[in-house]
Amino acid sequence: MNNVLLIFINIIVTFSFVILIEKIFKKEGLYVWTAIALIMANILECQTIGLFNGFTSTCGNVLFASVFLATDIMSEKYGPKYSKKAIKISVFAMIVFIVIMQIGLLFVPDSTDMAHDSMSVLFSLNLRISISSILMFYISNNLDIFLFEKIKKKLPNKLWVRNNVATIISNVLENYFFIFIAFVGLYDISTMLNIATTISIVEIIIALCDTPFLYISKKLK
Repeated sequence: MNNVLLIFINIIVTFSFVILIEKIFKKEGLYVWTAIALIMANILECQTIGLFNGFTSTCGNVLFASVFLATDIMSEKYGPKYSKKAIKISVFAMIVFIVIMQIGLLFVPDSTDMAHDSMSVLFSLNLRISISSILMFYISNNLDIFLFEKIKKKLPNKLWVRNNVATIISNVLENYFFIFIAFVGLYDISTMLNIATTISIVEIIIALCDTPFLYISKKLK
């Protein structure tokens, strides 16, 4: 099974879980989802995959996109103050995860241990990248909530417009700023632009796919 097909399967499964958790647990479920999704996305960001002709993506992109879907659902059905609360909870959960994981890696493994080396490779902290990731996540998702509400006031009957415009703008800005903050001095400008543009194209496609799920969520009582 090729990566392109897997990405679309991943989109359907992941976004369906967002709808399901909101259906069962309401806004509290979305609080849980945003925290879980952010942690899992940052882990899966370590795995890069090839898409289309020469496009490279990471396995965490769909989970990051699901947070935008979750906050858009929350803004639409419950109000923006709950969306902002979800983002704060997610950031706090991510900071707790990073701190506890770093403490865990300080322990001296037993001779019978088989996991420490792999965990060290996967979870060793790059402070600048971690801070950049959390900062841009917080800013971009709050920007998404702000734009979503502004467009809703101007075009109250155009759910697909506010969903796509707010998500795509926030996503693209997050990608470029994160790449430049995290990798300036490590890569040249051309390389950073290429990475950010490639990631943005993939995430725009993923963002467009979440619109039907937002409509489904709004129809569910």
